[in-house]
Amino acid sequence: MSDRLPGFSTLAVHAGAQPDPTTGARATPIYQTTSFVFNDADHAASLFGLQAFGNIYTRIGNPTNAVLEERVAALEGGTAALAVASGHAAQVVVLQQLMQPGDEFIAARKLYGGSINQFAHAFKSFGWNVVWADPDDVASFERAVTPRTKAIFIESIANPAGSITDIEAISTVARKAGVPLIVDNTLASPYLIRPIDHGADIVVHSLTKFLGGHGNSLGGIIVDAGTFDWSTGGKYPMLSEPRPEYHGIRLQETFGNFAFAIACRVLGLRDLGPALSPFNAFMILTGIETLPLRMQKHCDNAKAVAEFLAGHSAVSAVNYAGLASDKYNQLARKYAPKGAGAVFTFSLKGGYDAGVNLVSKLQLFSHLANVGDTRSLVIHPASTTHSQLDDAAKIKSGAGPDVVRLSVGIEDKEDLIADLEQALAA
Repeated sequence: MSDRLPGFSTLAVHAGAQPDPTTGARATPIYQTTSFVFNDADHAASLFGLQAFGNIYTRIGNPTNAVLEERVAALEGGTAALAVASGHAAQVVVLQQLMQPGDEFIAARKLYGGSINQFAHAFKSFGWNVVWADPDDVASFERAVTPRTKAIFIESIANPAGSITDIEAISTVARKAGVPLIVDNTLASPYLIRPIDHGADIVVHSLTKFLGGHGNSLGGIIVDAGTFDWSTGGKYPMLSEPRPEYHGIRLQETFGNFAFAIACRVLGLRDLGPALSPFNAFMILTGIETLPLRMQKHCDNAKAVAEFLAGHSAVSAVNYAGLASDKYNQLARKYAPKGAGAVFTFSLKGGYDAGVNLVSKLQLFSHLANVGDTRSLVIHPASTTHSQLDDAAKIKSGAGPDVVRLSVGIEDKEDLIADLEQALAA
């Protein structure tokens, strides 16, 4: 190939992959094995001591997974990545490297309901404390910073409302506080937004969603931007201090701009164990090959559906950043000029009951708790994904009682609109 840098679509098909050296297989093989044979005792010792890269055990790494990691890192513009069992697992592994008991992290209030629950409840058992901030008020992040703050967490496109977050502005707050900015880029995918280009230090995804794209495989991934100095101020001892389990190696000093990805693998994945199946890695890799084609179709369909809903008499509001009238449209033009994503919400004049009834009347839209599928999906968040929250918290997170969330697929837009039309009429 020439010296030119490959384009996004080329990377989506080829990054990280080579024909199999033994068989010549063009598709990445599924290395369905638990473990790998060492060349000799010295080779084994060097692998276990982090003195050489290679395969030991699939809980720590696998050749199929390695192609997936390299591909997503290339698409996101990061230095390295680590694939894990789910998006939730990615968040646990990331914060394990950063947090000690009693530490705090700041999170945007507009997040996927499962993340809100994980942060507010499950993480308490680790002694990790979340402080909530308003993504529409950047100053609220600055006000939330304390000496115990270790990270800031946001979504590039927030779930369920589809609102766009001002990544650069919040990155400025993180830089001033001396903490990394973590961005969940699940709803955007790197096709629409690359958070590292706007100041993110760590990117996480639920691979289950748009990257895999077909609703058939769970997975998560962590991408290291290579931009943060983990030795500053002694805030992050997991990376800056000698690791006793690896004969005193300092990960930041040894691995430089991909030290965080190494820490997630050899301190997080190794000990917590949320390994991604090589079969799931293969399925997600196959999905990524068509990511640019699918995401553009998703976005084009979503805009058409949002425009239809905005003109319907039963609908009181449509929250889609791709609409010129939407409060997030300017941010969408800045961060996601190719499209504002495919997940958004709308409100029904009939309130809670109307939302529940609508999802039962739809025929082409599948009523289930997922997004990012080729198929169009629908859910009523207040009765499902955000049901653990009180009414005030539901409204703050964009999941009020009258709200319905759509994940618009790649079917013919005319068929999607017809299905919504008959359900709204019924």
